[in-house]
Amino acid sequence: VQLVESGGGLVQPGGSLRLSCAASGFTFSSYTMAWVRQASGEQRELVAQIGSRGSTNYADFVQGRFTISRDNAKNTVGLQMDSLKPEDTAVYYCRVRLPGRDFWGQGTQVTVSS
Repeated sequence: VQLVESGGGLVQPGGSLRLSCAASGFTFSSYTMAWVRQASGEQRELVAQIGSRGSTNYADFVQGRFTISRDNAKNTVGLQMDSLKPEDTAVYYCRVRLPGRDFWGQGTQVTVSS
């Protein structure tokens, strides 16, 4: 299993970023995919997840600002982040929960600062 995130960077408050995660090594279309973030000194927290058939759910703190999507033909999951706030600064990880264990990408840094 391999998960590779991309798209992070530095953005001003109110700006937008789009993260992408390329997945391989498992039957992508069969599993729920998630974005999880970890701010410095904090625990990891679920940002959003999308089921195999496209159902979504979001953490309250990103509701209405972030949109998760998936492309089962390309084995990718995306996270469109709009109206970014300084408190969104964190490392963002892609995660898949397979039978027996979770798999994680290496993470991509998102920094929201003026």
